[in-house]
Amino acid sequence: MNRLRPMQKGLLLALLHVLLVSSLGAVLLIDRERMPRVWVKTAAYDPYLPVRGRYASLRLEVEVPRRIQLTDAERKIWENEPAQTWRWFPTVYRSVDLKVEDGKFVGVVTPEGRHPLWIRKHADGTDQYMLAEAIPYFIPEHVQDPTIRTQGEELWVEVTVPPKGLPRPIQVGVKKDGRLTPLNLR
Repeated sequence: MNRLRPMQKGLLLALLHVLLVSSLGAVLLIDRERMPRVWVKTAAYDPYLPVRGRYASLRLEVEVPRRIQLTDAERKIWENEPAQTWRWFPTVYRSVDLKVEDGKFVGVVTPEGRHPLWIRKHADGTDQYMLAEAIPYFIPEHVQDPTIRTQGEELWVEVTVPPKGLPRPIQVGVKKDGRLTPLNLR
């Protein structure tokens, strides 16, 4: 009977680990090519989790085909709160399914939706819809934080939209004067 020596067992285990990680990477690369991609306006959000490494947590803005109708209880909360550009109303949300339509990131409101959507009220009376779940975008240590923007610049992120689960970030960019420029963060 031919037994493997401890070093051979270790090498075999290491090879198995490399194959597992490589297969996951291959699946993600194939998904990136197969699934729809879209640039989405985002807002940076910092949950301060130092254990996870250097990253930005991004909330994605979602286009909703029709304005969401509020229930009477939600409308009462909505109307009694002062309109502020920074105020989120987590009590007013809907579940949506995400997809890409005509090059736009769209949330379709359904009772069985997989993702909670938050609604934000602006002082001008318009509504803004954002995914309640933030997506992490990992940043190399030597790169300046891309979420810090000057006035007139908007942070955008290119994502793939899988049929299930959260969108997966590919790269971030800055939109200024109507022109979107991807950032080189390598």
